[in-house]
Amino acid sequence: MAIHKILIVDDSPTERYYLTDILVKNGFKVTTADNGEEALALIKADKPELILMDVVMPGANGFQVTRAIARDPDLANVPIIICSSKNQETDRIWGLRQGARDYLVKPVDPQQLLAKIATLGAS
Repeated sequence: MAIHKILIVDDSPTERYYLTDILVKNGFKVTTADNGEEALALIKADKPELILMDVVMPGANGFQVTRAIARDPDLANVPIIICSSKNQETDRIWGLRQGARDYLVKPVDPQQLLAKIATLGAS
């Protein structure tokens, strides 16, 4: 399934702008949320085909939101890539255990991000 609609969940306006700019220039339709609660509402209203999830946010963190999505039968098939400044191997492993398909460390490399999206879209 090709990926077109992507939801970016990040409390940083700068990070949302940076990721949106990369994705829109490459033909993706992007929506954004600045916290986990807003993300869950948006996902249920207009299901994205991919979610880019920050970890450190006010309210529910990205690990908690990822786990909630992965455990919801209606949403479990939506792939999540965690994009976080948390760069420890334990963070990556924990993110994948919560249900994320991949884990990128900020600042996200545009080519690496696009390659991972292409891989997910091809599977």
